[in-house]
Amino acid sequence: MLVERTSRLVRLVALPHGIKAHQVRPHLVQAIEQMPPTMRGSLTWDRGREMAEHAQLTAQTSMPVYFCRRRSPWQRGTNENTNGSLRRYLGKSADLRLLDQNDLDRIAAELNDRPRRIHGYRAPSAVYADPCAKVDATTP
Repeated sequence: MLVERTSRLVRLVALPHGIKAHQVRPHLVQAIEQMPPTMRGSLTWDRGREMAEHAQLTAQTSMPVYFCRRRSPWQRGTNENTNGSLRRYLGKSADLRLLDQNDLDRIAAELNDRPRRIHGYRAPSAVYADPCAKVDATTP
């Protein structure tokens, strides 16, 4: 799961080949490269082993990776909040291996179209579209 911090736009990434670092990195790189470069400030991650190749991810995307301290959920508040929202769709014991990218895209679209108080009741998809439109307008 990737969450853009300004808009709170959620991008869910299927991991069909497993959750080891060498299996996760290519899928994260692909998801990050779909974002406009101006929206790729940094990536904050918990301390999972799936990010053992964080240096390669940074080299491929020019996006630094920061790690939260152990047992410090307040350092990843947006992630914890989004996990709670995802549980409404998936439940705590859901087997994510049964979901493909289309299933995850449908769930992400529902989350991204849900208005948020933090944005004056605008949806994350609308908030995210504003800077993306500015990037497109300045690109020749």
